[in-house]
Amino acid sequence: MHNILVKKNSRYLSSESNYTPVQLEFLRSIAALISGIGFFIIVFTLTPFQGDFVSEGRNSSIINAFGYSILGVIYLCALLTLVDRHVLFRSFPASWLLVFVIAFWSCFNAQEPEASMRSLVLTLCSMIVVAGILLLPRSEREFVIAGSNAILCLMVINYAALIIIPHLATHTQVGLEGGHAGSWRGHISHKNFAAPVFSMLAIFGIYCWRVGVKIRGAAIFILAVIFVLNTNSKTTAGFFPLAVTIVFLSRLFGSPLLTVIVHLIFTTAIFCLTIGTVFSSTLNNFTTSILGDPTFTGRNSIWLFGLEYLPERFWSGYGYYGFWQSPLVIEAERNFEAAWDVRGIVSGHNTYLDALLMFGAPCGILVIAVLVFKPLADYMRAYRRSENRALADFFLMIVVFMTYDGMLETFLLNRSDAMWLLFALGSYGMTTLTHVNGRWKA
Repeated sequence: MHNILVKKNSRYLSSESNYTPVQLEFLRSIAALISGIGFFIIVFTLTPFQGDFVSEGRNSSIINAFGYSILGVIYLCALLTLVDRHVLFRSFPASWLLVFVIAFWSCFNAQEPEASMRSLVLTLCSMIVVAGILLLPRSEREFVIAGSNAILCLMVINYAALIIIPHLATHTQVGLEGGHAGSWRGHISHKNFAAPVFSMLAIFGIYCWRVGVKIRGAAIFILAVIFVLNTNSKTTAGFFPLAVTIVFLSRLFGSPLLTVIVHLIFTTAIFCLTIGTVFSSTLNNFTTSILGDPTFTGRNSIWLFGLEYLPERFWSGYGYYGFWQSPLVIEAERNFEAAWDVRGIVSGHNTYLDALLMFGAPCGILVIAVLVFKPLADYMRAYRRSENRALADFFLMIVVFMTYDGMLETFLLNRSDAMWLLFALGSYGMTTLTHVNGRWKA
């Protein structure tokens, strides 16, 4: 995709003149194929259909660590071989490098620095795959065709699984999640993770339709929306159409600034209605009056626990994914009045709180600003070029949607998690779209 990001006279390879037209076409096809495979992998994951949700086990950790290490090497080689070096250099902005420097430094603040470092390496390898998805295709159409083929294959697998292995593709009455029996989850471990992922795939379907790949785009959108509805995730079912509507305000009124302002208003409102309820009894009462459950199935007890420990390491944080499931939490006394036993959870169910716990308040705010809010400024710049608008809208829909979902789930820099990697596709894609001055070739 890198030619949407580079000037028209830029070459696909630094030594393109050494290849015949047939060889160049072959390399072009290979690059698009690798991009599509990467798209499939980041969504399907290396450990699909794990069944009833449990914390990531040793086998899954080994598979992900080994698998993404190999994938990282493969996609790095593909980028170095098939993309001009100058394009690559301009495609890795300082803001993202800063995020990984902060994450690296935070590992030394974790109770288990080696474990945090291994997790960060997994995240970095996963991000190399995301970069390959975006930078390898030579044209926008090749990116869309490769991606749509990959996602349609994933849809076929998931719908087939609902028939062939329903005990893995849907929640059952067995285990701790019996209350979700019948809810679809597909290849993902839990409906609350599956719903955001398939919502972002529906957004990709909208993008495909808008750029002319209408049949595949419509199929992806319809299949993904049906899947989301059958996860019975009410919050996702609300956030998804909201994000799409907000972004289309730019088209309706021709003002990307209006879109950003409306998005920030809704971000503030959702913050107040979710984690804001633990700070204010007024907000808690208001949320109760309109939603009925101000605890969001007990998440408020998790937020309170995390907020209690935040001041102890306000400046330094507890390290990259070094708080939850650390001895500090696991060995804590159980609060029998709380809705959740925090000693067994894997995240704080709020990506912004977890960012502060990981990196400390100053660096956590900086990471959030780069990953979540900087793409808004990039969008206003990208919107100036009419040929970039459909792609910029796609990226922004993902960022807007996950900004809201992050109030109830944790995903920022979360290793090889599909929610994180799809969000990274939007956030990094938006930054790269404007960071490198130019466009795809037609």
